[in-house]
Amino acid sequence: MSPVRGADLVCREGDPAYDVRWPWRTETLPPGLTCVFRVRNEARNLPWVLPPMLRAVQHVVLVDNGSDDGTPEVALRVAEECGAADRFTLTAYPFQVARAGTEHLATAPDSVHSLTHFYNWSFAHVRTAYSMKWDGDMVLTPEGVGVLADLSWQLQDSNAVVAVPRHPLSIESESVAWLDLGFRFLEPWIYPMGPEFTFVKAFEWEVREFPETSERIVAPEGLCVELKWLDQDEFAHWSSTVDFDSSRAPRKRREWEVYSALMEGRGDAVPGLHRIEAPPGVHVVDHVTRTWLPQAARPLVRRGGRTV
Repeated sequence: MSPVRGADLVCREGDPAYDVRWPWRTETLPPGLTCVFRVRNEARNLPWVLPPMLRAVQHVVLVDNGSDDGTPEVALRVAEECGAADRFTLTAYPFQVARAGTEHLATAPDSVHSLTHFYNWSFAHVRTAYSMKWDGDMVLTPEGVGVLADLSWQLQDSNAVVAVPRHPLSIESESVAWLDLGFRFLEPWIYPMGPEFTFVKAFEWEVREFPETSERIVAPEGLCVELKWLDQDEFAHWSSTVDFDSSRAPRKRREWEVYSALMEGRGDAVPGLHRIEAPPGVHVVDHVTRTWLPQAARPLVRRGGRTV
């Protein structure tokens, strides 16, 4: 048996199983795009999230971080139902990870409790030339599936980074939801794998570095929605809502403003927030992703709105 090579990033807790060993150190990664989910208690969302993603990319890695709602079992079942069990990797990260904001800022980046180390460890499981960060509550539209499927081969050897707009969808019931098109939620999600594209610590959360020379591609609007259920705490992964600094975290500030308005019955007063009601017998998530968004006039988001 060949010896295990040294770690590229050693965790300060001294557990070699959770040191980071980058695959590109020892092998040439084949073409393709791998989506990496880091999830906790996303069983409710995965039946919407996983099927389109499994159609869009070559491989999916799902890292479960202590779920107690059956998330791993749901993920495995959905992958099998999609006929994609051979393109799906499930693993677990058993440590409590610091919440975004002040907890993250106070945690050493080489600790297993750091968002930075958690992300680097998760992405070390990728075995394709390109990787994509994705959240367990983000649902691709049919157009989104097509765009990502095309990108998976168009990006090879380009060194480009791809930003994907997403649209928060606050779900009131099975038939009613509120789609936020008042702000442009845009950030890079797709990166090459390599030494210049790793995660580092920032103020509120982790940030993936990339060279200034990298081409930045912006995908079209309408490719995905981010599910936000009004009957659960969507901000539990933050230390405090006080951390929603308007200059560094305008996206979270906007999300908090929308959530507060909806909980107080003021949704109609929020500019850019659309109430959508699905037809009988159709879940509102399916209606928005398969019908409403594909048919909506472009641009979806007013260009005077702030990009966050």
